[in-house]
Amino acid sequence: MQISITEWLDTSAEEYSEKNAIVDSHGMVTFTEYRTKSLAIAREIIDSGIGHQQPVVVFMGKSAKVLVAFLGVAYSRCFYSPIDVDMPESRVNKILEILAPKLVITTRELKEKFKQYSFEGEYLIYEDILPSKNDNDIVTPVSRSILDTDLLYVLFTSGSTGVPKGVGIRHRSVIDYIDWVTSEFGICEEDAFGSQAPFYFDNSILDIYSTLKTGATLYIIPKELFSKPFELLEYLKTNKVNTIFWVPTELIMVAKLKALKKVDMTNVIKRVLFCGEVMPNKELNFWREYLPNAVYSNLYGPTEITDACTFYTIDREFSNDESLPIGKPMPNTEILLLDEENHLITTNQQGKIGELCVKGTCLAVGYYKNPEKTNTAFVQNPLNDRYEEKIYRTGDLASYNEYGELIYNGRKDFQIKHLGHRIELGEIETAASSFETIIRNCCLYDTKHSRIVMFVTSTCEVDREELRNKLAKLVPSYMLPEKIIKLDSMPLNDNGKIDRNKLKEMI
Repeated sequence: MQISITEWLDTSAEEYSEKNAIVDSHGMVTFTEYRTKSLAIAREIIDSGIGHQQPVVVFMGKSAKVLVAFLGVAYSRCFYSPIDVDMPESRVNKILEILAPKLVITTRELKEKFKQYSFEGEYLIYEDILPSKNDNDIVTPVSRSILDTDLLYVLFTSGSTGVPKGVGIRHRSVIDYIDWVTSEFGICEEDAFGSQAPFYFDNSILDIYSTLKTGATLYIIPKELFSKPFELLEYLKTNKVNTIFWVPTELIMVAKLKALKKVDMTNVIKRVLFCGEVMPNKELNFWREYLPNAVYSNLYGPTEITDACTFYTIDREFSNDESLPIGKPMPNTEILLLDEENHLITTNQQGKIGELCVKGTCLAVGYYKNPEKTNTAFVQNPLNDRYEEKIYRTGDLASYNEYGELIYNGRKDFQIKHLGHRIELGEIETAASSFETIIRNCCLYDTKHSRIVMFVTSTCEVDREELRNKLAKLVPSYMLPEKIIKLDSMPLNDNGKIDRNKLKEMI
């Protein structure tokens, strides 16, 4: 029985020792090199004496080094938490306050940058960690003590109060997910994945661990290529990348610019998987026209359930204005569609909308050091009064179609999906409220144009670019409003609250 994800690297390093595990813009890492360096990092963590199941921050730009560091942390029986190098200082400090880590893994170059944050622990410098002949003897007893209920990572998502939420995921949840992915899509050592998702985003889990398990190669696509679709496709073609798991935004860009017309990918791409936001059929139909033999699958799920919990592999034609199903639950996962009275909506109640709730091994342990938020989202199954059984309330609304497939119907609250990220609009509002000249503000999502719109009342004229620049110091770039509307006064409802329905009419 498999307990830890580190067992995948042990096996792949033995079976595919000199095969490229990861390729990035700096070079290549074989499976042997992957494991050897990871063990060295694990030895350093163990020697530091911080103990088991402690957070270790990884602060590096997206590269093979980050994945090697992740596995080093896993071997040490600690858990990793990546912090993006471009993340605003205030957000980094909030994450560090929650985690209270004693160790950060970074590079010589980035160490000085990290010193500006509120961190008083020790630094492990990636370049200075060298393998030794005793690494295996030191690390193996520790890695063998790992429980499948141990945390593997904590990824931070948006929080409505301006405080990020750390989602804790266990080894067994990732094992369960990746076992399904590799079986369902027939992944093997001959495959090559093209990585798009940042490593602090849960979509990356599929890429990282599917390749680790099967001996497939992971190509870390240079970020700048995603704004150059023709060069992007040429990169995939040159490197014989046959599997991609991207947010729909990137697939849409390739379709809108008709890149597949000019770059023949017919015998290259075998699998087009996507997740993170709604995929419009108009752009998907473009991909299907030019790559008719590829497998297309729509995966759905929030960070709190280990990346995805339902899927729909496209098996029929759709018109451009139809909604693409999110399908059915993955194995070992159950979906409960609950109405406002917590009654179960069944497949024969077509079109009836309810909140999508999830149960199974995929569930996170909750939000790190945040029992209040945890107890709100991870609750007792209201259909079970016999024993403890947790479900996760996603806040997403869904219904069943005539095929018994789930259809996504939007959000129950003010959380949105934008550019593949789950964003709580309240976090942006909290950041804007901190500016002296802003009286009130409200953020809404313009679904028609896929953009965040901010309404503000202010003590002076609003310089929109200046406001965006100030916000960029407090929230990530993907949370910045694309449109800012200045109002003389904010419309209020009978309860004295901001009337969001009236604001929607102004978008």
